[in-house]
Amino acid sequence: MIGRLTGNLLEKQPPLVLLDVNGVGYEVDVPMSTFYNLPALGERVTLHTQMIVREDAHLLYGFATLDERETFRRLLKISGVGPKMALGILSGLSVGDLAHAVASQDAGRLVKIPGVGKKTAERLLLELRDKLSMPTSGAALLGKPELHNASDDALNALLALGYNEREAGWAIKQLPADLGVSDSIRQALKLLSKA
Repeated sequence: MIGRLTGNLLEKQPPLVLLDVNGVGYEVDVPMSTFYNLPALGERVTLHTQMIVREDAHLLYGFATLDERETFRRLLKISGVGPKMALGILSGLSVGDLAHAVASQDAGRLVKIPGVGKKTAERLLLELRDKLSMPTSGAALLGKPELHNASDDALNALLALGYNEREAGWAIKQLPADLGVSDSIRQALKLLSKA
């Protein structure tokens, strides 16, 4: 099995990336939370991977953190959840947000993810109860494909840092709309430290 790849980033076409590892190009599907944090083309990147072998293909899925990969593996064990749906779930919610939704039994948060209906959301809540914990390795920023912008990413970064939704939402509303993700996070943290 291939558990990790380190190489130069050759192409980025969501959700697929092409990674050159010593002259061999690996096509790797990644969740949007990982995709938004990839470096520029030509830069080195390390992805924790999960290989899925099917009759007609060998597929690689890559993740920025070990927590994302572990959550992906847990999702695959749930009846009715395949690699594409698991990738979609991790693209729609960060590992921390998913753990929070499961802990609070918030099915409404899960059904907002494309492809996740009410029954699937209830199955996820049941199967993942007591199996997910808050991320331990550096949390990647979350990108919601249907609502992706800098303020969404900054909001999720603040939530991952431990701020509650009210505090994080207040800080993001104080910022100009045209800021990039890193500037939004930096300025939001300054505002929260003064509050």
